[in-house]
Amino acid sequence: MHLEHVNLTVADAERSAAFYSDLLGLHIRWKGDLGDGQPGIHVGDDRAYLALFQAHEPGTVDHDYAHAGINHFGFVVPDLEEARETLVRLGVTNIQWVDVYGPGRRLYFRDPDDYEVELVEY
Repeated sequence: MHLEHVNLTVADAERSAAFYSDLLGLHIRWKGDLGDGQPGIHVGDDRAYLALFQAHEPGTVDHDYAHAGINHFGFVVPDLEEARETLVRLGVTNIQWVDVYGPGRRLYFRDPDDYEVELVEY
């Protein structure tokens, strides 16, 4: 078993697709209209993808521990330092290294839509 996709509502599907493609080397698997003028883009690899659906009216989304919803999601990367350098190049400033538990090394950051993302190197 493996996770096939995660669907995220984002403010700008093109911006989010470019961000995750640049960071993780993902490619566009599908791009189109969701049927009601709402754009959507799937970025991923041959096994899994992020479904990025653009919100009709982007607003404030609460991403804290007190409410139901996505807390964070994570990706395994081959080189965590290289991923950190890519985040810096992409303008991400809220990078936090976490060495509280193992195995592996990990960092957390907020993406352009304020979702918390974890990167792990094993």
